[in-house]
Amino acid sequence: MEINVLNVSGKETGAKVQLPESVFGIEPNDHAIYLDVKQFLANQRQGTHKSKQRNEIAGSTRKLYKQKGTGGARAGSVKSPLFNGGGRVFGPQPRDYSFKLNKKLKSLARKSALSYKAKDNNILVLEDFNFDSIKTKNYIKMEADLNVTNDKTLLVVAGAENNNVYLSSRNLKKTKVISVEQLNTYDVLNAGKLLLTTGAVKTLEEALAK
Repeated sequence: MEINVLNVSGKETGAKVQLPESVFGIEPNDHAIYLDVKQFLANQRQGTHKSKQRNEIAGSTRKLYKQKGTGGARAGSVKSPLFNGGGRVFGPQPRDYSFKLNKKLKSLARKSALSYKAKDNNILVLEDFNFDSIKTKNYIKMEADLNVTNDKTLLVVAGAENNNVYLSSRNLKKTKVISVEQLNTYDVLNAGKLLLTTGAVKTLEEALAK
């Protein structure tokens, strides 16, 4: 798939880049995408949720009232789950939600997500760029020139860490700047448009076209 290379002003540079079919033109595997996104979201969970069981509640252990003759249900402790302030039955406990996926499956998921974006013509390629200074207005102007301000989310993938561009964009809600090493299936699918630098295309081809 051949695509025109743009500059930060949104104008064609005259150059073209070939998006490798092995990365951007495969038959997407929806199940691989599902597993990779599930793992990504699971890894975001802290797993620090905790409720107290009855043996962890501070309180007296005396019997509240006699066993029989009151007309009410028997009760042995104020820490019973039946009472307000008592322990919780089968409550959440701290746990690790992460799980393992094979590298080849994760690679297939990323290639599938990229292929969906290419199929829907939601990929733009920019020549490698940087900002002279850290200014949000520079980034906003770039988005306006590229006509991507109305999209759901703009995901910018740079070939290498681009600190000025990243710092200029991090105050904006509907944009995200990452390096190729940080690329994941969830962010690709969650983005309305995917903006790749020419360096990122080359690095992606080397990383995923195996």
